[in-house]
Amino acid sequence: MPHATPKVPGRLFGLFCLASYLLSLSYGATFLLSLLIGSRGGNEHDAGSVISAAMLSTFAAVLVSGHLSDWLGAPRSIALFGLLLAAASLGFALTPGFGSLLLFFGLLLGLGWGVFYTLGPIIVASLVSPTQRAKYFALLSGSMMTGIGSGPLLGRAATALGWPVTSAFFIAAAASLMGAGLFWRLGARLTGAQATSAARISWRATAQVLGSRAVLPIIMVGLGGAVFGGLSSFQTSYAAGRSLDYSLFFIGFMSAAISSRLLIAGFVVKRDPLRASCLLSGLMLGSIVLFAFGVHSGAGYLLAALMLGVGYGLTYSVINGLAANEAPPGTMPQALLLFSLAYFIGVFGFPLLAGKIIVERGMPALLLTVLAVAAQNWLITVARLLWRRSRERAAQAA
Repeated sequence: MPHATPKVPGRLFGLFCLASYLLSLSYGATFLLSLLIGSRGGNEHDAGSVISAAMLSTFAAVLVSGHLSDWLGAPRSIALFGLLLAAASLGFALTPGFGSLLLFFGLLLGLGWGVFYTLGPIIVASLVSPTQRAKYFALLSGSMMTGIGSGPLLGRAATALGWPVTSAFFIAAAASLMGAGLFWRLGARLTGAQATSAARISWRATAQVLGSRAVLPIIMVGLGGAVFGGLSSFQTSYAAGRSLDYSLFFIGFMSAAISSRLLIAGFVVKRDPLRASCLLSGLMLGSIVLFAFGVHSGAGYLLAALMLGVGYGLTYSVINGLAANEAPPGTMPQALLLFSLAYFIGVFGFPLLAGKIIVERGMPALLLTVLAVAAQNWLITVARLLWRRSRERAAQAA
């Protein structure tokens, strides 16, 4: 019989979640880049270019993360590349103007975040039994989402105290150093947390996955990432144009995403995944409609953020399971790797287009573009439900 994975000690996993929270602050702080670069004479297109630079290095990070884990162990690989998150935050704060040097720090951000985002869940999977994974994945994602949401709130707190927005990046850098240090110390205690399967991507496996039904949730996570990246990266510009406080967005989104993942994700993932993804992606679409046409006050702004947090946060969990379950036999690790890559294309790649749209056409044009992306995402689920129903009717008729 295979050896059952023991339950991870609560204190150990608590330190793991704390370290994850600290590292996630650096990525969350990038949502302030539009504000920071704007204060230096740049515009949203410049900010989008910096964020999208991370997309290229993230690919490299995801593809080599398994080899790194074989060499150093997953926790210490995260610790090493967590230093790059600290360096990126310091670079954003200290670089004058908005020149090409910021693109370099965007590349560092992608390397650090890609390794952490890929290996973190694999560590959890190696620590707990399959029956415990849903619970511990929810705790990990809640920790990461809290860190991501706290990053821009640091900027709002700095502004309220009369400090420059760069203060948020300095704090994020210090937090990443602490997080990296925690992961390094945890390395000896998180034994067996390797990621050999992440290293085994091939053209053949990729073709198998993309030729199966798993390609649909992979496309969906890319589209959902584009919605999240496009809105979050330029939320400071959106709020300024409507005389609103951008912290309302991040408070609403973060609280809804975390609470829904921790409180009702276990219930949702047990439902019919196609119906659940249709309902949740429809809720996300409704939030974009509200952002585009219905936000006229702080209350409406907060409501739109809450809807996005629930819709986006839970859709991700559902389609992640679909990607794993619909992958051809023997290709589940590759399907999850492609799922992560598609997410990074959306969340890091779309801001480049979004910034260009804002500069050339204005914020309303961006909102209509994001609305079209969200509608496409929802229509995939509608089409899948209709196709399944037609097959069921054909089977009954036969």
